[in-house]
Amino acid sequence: MSSTGLEAVFLSNRDRLLGFLRAHGAGDAAEDLLQELWIKLSAARSGPIAQPLSYLYRAANNLMLDRYRSQQQATKRDHDWTEAATTLPGRSDDPSSERRLIAREQLRLTQAALDELGERPAAIFRRHRIDGVGQRDIAAEFGVSLSTVESDLRRAYRALIDLRKSFDEG
Repeated sequence: MSSTGLEAVFLSNRDRLLGFLRAHGAGDAAEDLLQELWIKLSAARSGPIAQPLSYLYRAANNLMLDRYRSQQQATKRDHDWTEAATTLPGRSDDPSSERRLIAREQLRLTQAALDELGERPAAIFRRHRIDGVGQRDIAAEFGVSLSTVESDLRRAYRALIDLRKSFDEG
């Protein structure tokens, strides 16, 4: 049976397939699953099928199973995320005083490392990475070439990578 023949069997049995999906737990998603089945049939290039109605029921059931598995995985992922992100009783999500002091010191050192590069490279880095301005716009804003912006960004990245290494070693 050709693809158009299978589509004809689908169209003539649409209500039965919809009832099948609803009876087997698809609920409100039955129409969506039927539409998905139609799209797959329309796109597929298959050869003759001996029992096209059985084939359609099996394909509809497989789509329903795929959707069920996907929902189960999403539910598990959401549950795992919630468990991982939940604060334990008696504990605060706020960083400790020690972590705050370390973060402030690292921020001070980062700002100093950028400032050591000079005013323009530091400003270009901040405009690009903090303000989210594109490199071409920055080049026009500072009146420099795009390659100068790229060069300044490379210098800033190198300085920050070296600084990060010193944080990791310390």
